[in-house]
Amino acid sequence: MLNRPPDAPQAHARRRRYPGTNPRSFHDKYKELNPERYAPDVQQVLASGKTPAGTHRPIMVEEALRCLRPGPGDVAVDCTLGGGGHARAILERVQPGGRLIGLDVDPLELPRTEAHLRAAGFGPDTFIARHGNFAGLPQVLAAEGLATVDMVIADLGVSSMQLDNPDRGFSYKEAGPLDMRMNPSCGRSASQLLARLSEEMLARLLQENSDEPHAHLIARLLKQQPVETTQALDRLVRAGLTAALPNLAKTDLKMSVRRTLQALRIAVNDEFAALEWLLRCLPQCLTPGGRVVMLTFHSGEDRRVKKAFQAGYRAGVYSAVADEVIRSTMEETRANRRASSAKLRWAVRGPH
Repeated sequence: MLNRPPDAPQAHARRRRYPGTNPRSFHDKYKELNPERYAPDVQQVLASGKTPAGTHRPIMVEEALRCLRPGPGDVAVDCTLGGGGHARAILERVQPGGRLIGLDVDPLELPRTEAHLRAAGFGPDTFIARHGNFAGLPQVLAAEGLATVDMVIADLGVSSMQLDNPDRGFSYKEAGPLDMRMNPSCGRSASQLLARLSEEMLARLLQENSDEPHAHLIARLLKQQPVETTQALDRLVRAGLTAALPNLAKTDLKMSVRRTLQALRIAVNDEFAALEWLLRCLPQCLTPGGRVVMLTFHSGEDRRVKKAFQAGYRAGVYSAVADEVIRSTMEETRANRRASSAKLRWAVRGPH
């Protein structure tokens, strides 16, 4: 290699070429991942009815606001801050004098969302960001000098920032490690969990966490060899189910893969235990007349929320609860396919 004189001009760096209108690889979608710099390109993706890579579109914002009824001076908690969409809408309505505490267990996404909300003008006196699981809600309130708050919202869905990034291991669409931890620095990854569980325990987990009809067969398939990546799991489950059940439709194969990933994610992050603890402590965290909204995305979550709200209503803890779930509008579902499985339930704390 020739030595370059120190005062020689730098070689021209070729501009990186954007690989097509919709690049397949997540990390190649640098325009979508930089919405501040490439705003027109991001708007074009949105206009086509798609969600830009790494961008979370909050679901049923207007419906949540109608149920929560935020007003000036109110104190709110967003138990699952995510991309901050619900939080921002609430913050705009509790001014002047109100504030919101945003919790998130994901240490990678929390700082980014906090930075976005700070840039939108919400200072520390208005918006407080806390890293942690919503199961610790009472402790979070105590640390802020609060006994109760006026409203709580929890969107239990996995954010697009997590689903889209193959490095996090939540989806089989791109190759990535089978990880699935909301907090990558804690606990066991999904691949480690698979290696540790017996076939019988894995089958039970698939049944309990995702109502998978082929739980025993899938458990047997996943215990045949180590499974280290999301796409390896996808191939193993599809091939095994196709061989054993040749008449199974492609859509059913796809749903079994999704339910398998869902069941593992729930187990890895102990999601049901955290949700049940939140539901137990919620009434004591709300002021009389305080309101709560919960967004769920599968039957295991919705059953728990429905039963807890109904039990609280029968006990007089809640003065009103949702009779039926609220669904996203047809327009929102068309614009954001991830809204299709969402169910919204609400409850109002009793006067005592």
